[in-house]
Amino acid sequence: MNPVQSRTLAQLRRDLGMIPEERIVLAPAPGTATEADIEVLRKRGRLCELIDGVLVEKAMGWKESLLALLIGQYINNYLDHHPLGIVLGEDGFMRLVPGLVRAADVSFISWERVPSEDEPAKGIPDFAPDLAVEVISKGNTKKEIERKLREYFQCGTRLAWVIYPKTRSAVVYTAPDQARRLRPTQLLEGGDVLPGFALPLSQLFNARRRPGKQTE
Repeated sequence: MNPVQSRTLAQLRRDLGMIPEERIVLAPAPGTATEADIEVLRKRGRLCELIDGVLVEKAMGWKESLLALLIGQYINNYLDHHPLGIVLGEDGFMRLVPGLVRAADVSFISWERVPSEDEPAKGIPDFAPDLAVEVISKGNTKKEIERKLREYFQCGTRLAWVIYPKTRSAVVYTAPDQARRLRPTQLLEGGDVLPGFALPLSQLFNARRRPGKQTE
């Protein structure tokens, strides 16, 4: 039996970062899922990552999805004047290594990593994002995010932003163990990945609010 298949649900939760058990897809059975199952569930409206044969549903509410969309919009505005690559959203799946398929809530991928257009198209490409953005939802856990960050950076990610809507703050990572916390009055900056990019957190969190509800 596949070692993953023999694990209990409690063991799976621990290995996956103590995520809520309802995010672990039980059909197909943990340990047997494949990339084809990602597409099957996507057509049913469920976005799932693949981790060692286990499908894990992404945790994202509508407010977090809005923030992710806004971040992607701001980056795309920057790319209009600095054509360095492309932006993908929360269903932009990438094969980090065989058996590990992740999708950050927002991803920036430089042109150097994007396959040439004359290459055969693949459903899930083999690359990691240069910039990975995770917007924290109620169903996310600290250990889960720590694991994702390790995987991203091990596979070539250079910058990660973890956004905390509840506190209107963010943490910027240049390595899994190198982080800088930003207060609500500070700027998200692109560093060497998006040179010159700067987004005030106050602008991000106040965007698309009902008129009269803006806060400093």
